[in-house]
Amino acid sequence: MDETAPWARPQDALARAVEVLREPRPGLLPKLSEVLAPLVPHLAAAQLSGVCAYSPANTVGPSELTEAFGSLVISRLGERALAEAGPGRPWQGEAELAGAERPLVVVTTTPGAGKGAVLVLIRPDGAPLTTDVLEILQQLWDLVVTHSDHRATDAAPAQAAVSRVSANARAWAIAKSTGTHSAALTAILAPLRSADLDDAAARRAATELAVTALLDLRRSADLDRVLSEEPADAAFARLARELRPLLRHTRVRLDVAPPADGARSVPADLAHTARDAVRAAVLVMLDQEKPGRLHVSWQFTADSVLRAVVRGDGLGALAADALGVHRTAERIAALGGRSTVEAVPGWGATITVDLPLALPEPASVGDPLDGLQPREREVLDQLARGRRNRDIAAALHISESTVKFHVANILAKLGVASRGEAAALAHRAGPSAGLHLAS
Repeated sequence: MDETAPWARPQDALARAVEVLREPRPGLLPKLSEVLAPLVPHLAAAQLSGVCAYSPANTVGPSELTEAFGSLVISRLGERALAEAGPGRPWQGEAELAGAERPLVVVTTTPGAGKGAVLVLIRPDGAPLTTDVLEILQQLWDLVVTHSDHRATDAAPAQAAVSRVSANARAWAIAKSTGTHSAALTAILAPLRSADLDDAAARRAATELAVTALLDLRRSADLDRVLSEEPADAAFARLARELRPLLRHTRVRLDVAPPADGARSVPADLAHTARDAVRAAVLVMLDQEKPGRLHVSWQFTADSVLRAVVRGDGLGALAADALGVHRTAERIAALGGRSTVEAVPGWGATITVDLPLALPEPASVGDPLDGLQPREREVLDQLARGRRNRDIAAALHISESTVKFHVANILAKLGVASRGEAAALAHRAGPSAGLHLAS
């Protein structure tokens, strides 16, 4: 097959998958689009992420095509793909986008690979893709979604804090725009429904259009809420499923107590951190406490805190810094939370994690330059002088591809979209951040 030639050998396919998985999150879709181009030629790409709380929809390609995409549009295409092709099977067809019927291939996820993730490729023509190409496309998308899920679950502390701030700002913007547009549409409906107006047929048609727009607006807001939040009972049920394999070959009995207010929504990044903290606590208990029974519970306190408790009847010798493993304590602190360990020799131990549902203070995020590694600071120093990748590579005695990798990491860590913005941050920080910025 000519179209799969770059993917013909297993080692070639794995090499391309590694290219995508190595890419920092801001460049993930562009890299995926680049890697897929020989296999599935396309004009533009769009994705809906099931794990990113503050930027679930992303696009790459000409603006006249990508501007037609939004969370709701991509979600509807995903629903159509599921209905017509089934889960775990790419769908080929046409849909109206940017004022024209356009050929598409839409990829959802295999059950268990991710929550609501969708990939859409706008193709130059409607020539059907072969079964082999579709299978490769599906497997690569499942791999990308699963990897992204793990990235969100194991995010670094500073990244988790930035995500929390961004998600809250985005939720505020959604609420504001929803209220504004709902009020406008409601105002339009009042005169259109008035019996005093002429041309009843036109009035009915206009009313139906306005009602449809209002329903779409509400549905879009609901979808954004689903993508950035998670019901507490669903989040806890997922945790329980993840814990049981850890105890499968032990004699430890696991008791779980889900939150009483299970319908309450929890920010997605906070739910990730709560699950991660409980898993770490259980592993520490199994390793150090040798319990016969573990009790895991979640509850909402009166002061809007999600409290996760892991209690064991083991040796009672747990150290106060038990959650220092895998930077768990740092991730908790980055979201404004705290953890405590209570151990009574001979009676067991209890680990309690409190995560506030409200937005943490901005100071907890820290200076974004603090998250840069020494080599990244060197690259930023060169970048701030206005040097190109080739010149940076020569100055630091590294390859140009390595420079590109560092630049992508720098942009992601600083939360900026361009080299110019990164350079501006560097100039503001100056020598205090260890940057020389000499010409």
